[in-house]
Amino acid sequence: MPPDSESLVLLPATVLAEAIRTRTISCREVMSAFLDRIEQRNASFNAIVSLQDRDRLLDEAAQRDGDIASGRQLGALHGLPIAVKDMANTKGVRTTFGSPIFRDFVPSFDSLVVARMKQAGCIVIGKTNVPEFGLGSHSFNPVFGATGNAYDATRSAGGSSGGAAVALATSMVPVADGGDFMGSLRNPAAFNNVFGFRPSQGRVPAWPVNDSFVAQLSTEGPMGRSVGDVTMLLDVQAGYDPRSPLSLDDGQRFNEENLRAYDARNTRVGWLGSLDGYLSMESGVLQTCEAGLSRLISLGCDVEPTALGMPPDAVWDAWLVWRRWLVSASMAPHIKAGHRNLMKPEALWEFDQAQTLTGSQTLQASQTRSAFYQSMLGLFERFDVLALPTAQVFPFPAELRWPSVIAGKAMDTYHRWMEVVIYATFAGLPCISVPVGFGPTGLPMGMQLIGKPRGDLAVLQLAAAYETTLADLRIGRA
Repeated sequence: MPPDSESLVLLPATVLAEAIRTRTISCREVMSAFLDRIEQRNASFNAIVSLQDRDRLLDEAAQRDGDIASGRQLGALHGLPIAVKDMANTKGVRTTFGSPIFRDFVPSFDSLVVARMKQAGCIVIGKTNVPEFGLGSHSFNPVFGATGNAYDATRSAGGSSGGAAVALATSMVPVADGGDFMGSLRNPAAFNNVFGFRPSQGRVPAWPVNDSFVAQLSTEGPMGRSVGDVTMLLDVQAGYDPRSPLSLDDGQRFNEENLRAYDARNTRVGWLGSLDGYLSMESGVLQTCEAGLSRLISLGCDVEPTALGMPPDAVWDAWLVWRRWLVSASMAPHIKAGHRNLMKPEALWEFDQAQTLTGSQTLQASQTRSAFYQSMLGLFERFDVLALPTAQVFPFPAELRWPSVIAGKAMDTYHRWMEVVIYATFAGLPCISVPVGFGPTGLPMGMQLIGKPRGDLAVLQLAAAYETTLADLRIGRA
């Protein structure tokens, strides 16, 4: 007997996909259940925006059922409802980037990652909310307003994939896409008790590549309520595309069978913690993450504290140059078009800061980044995985633009409070945020597991083993 609507939305995406494939449940039943859930819960959280017409979506689901009846299975996502992050172009569906400049913009094409998800059979039901231009890990904007945290709607959902994380945690979607520059897949996953995976640079290629896409640091990737769901979506998103110059062509595939073929015993985990006190941490963050380390130890992992191996302030200074340079390039067309008055202060700050950058500063930052990569390689001679918190604070009040003080230390930029996430990004390494539990005030936290270059599968395998210890955390059951 098929599950009832309330139970159906709680099923893992992999289980839903298999049930659709075997005709245990219909695509129309799945669509109806998730649309009912959105109607019940979205008003409280504002996670999904630009929701499409219910009757049209049900008709499209019925068409997918017809495909199944005729023996046509489009792919792994056949019939699954997906709300695409509002930073990715969706043909015929409004795409605002959280900016009033694009309030009424309806693309005539799909971005590459959206096209791949559609080819795999998903049905795009709408978008998930983001910060304006994806800047700042707090999902609010002047077009749709703020997204509330899944565990306390008065708190931040994180970002920029904040809407995606909340939609997952409240079971309004079965699986979600997102993007990650400065932790945008990882921070909201931590804030909402789900999994967020930043793939290796080039694993999930992007197209079109233009001035609005930060090709050297940003990547798209999957989020899910289980590692199996994350892996399924990654397999759809990943793969070589000649239009993307950084695209990987190593033929790796990702599936649940590969996840199971793994033994976590004797995995060497280097715990970076707060980088010996360099990173300011809200009280309770490190202690909550240490519970996650205990779970790894229970699997037979060897956990050892370690240092970054390079002065973290030098890494931050180089990061600022790269970020200002790249974000400024994406903001320049809007400034040139006379839209400065429609842009958030943080975006203007990024642009203005970049105007004084010199060629020598950029070259020095590039050299520092290369040195940092070599330093990380040195750590991976001793460790299989590096671990550190996903965030430096628990979800903060939604009315704040960003945390200005952590543990008594003033944050000198609007994104300094997110410094903990830059290391995987700057080295182009695969990294997953895994749930570790709830802090003193009952709000979620996550821990990053950073893998070796192009070691995406190994990171997912360890995360899947770790997931077996999380039954008490009720992942995706907010």
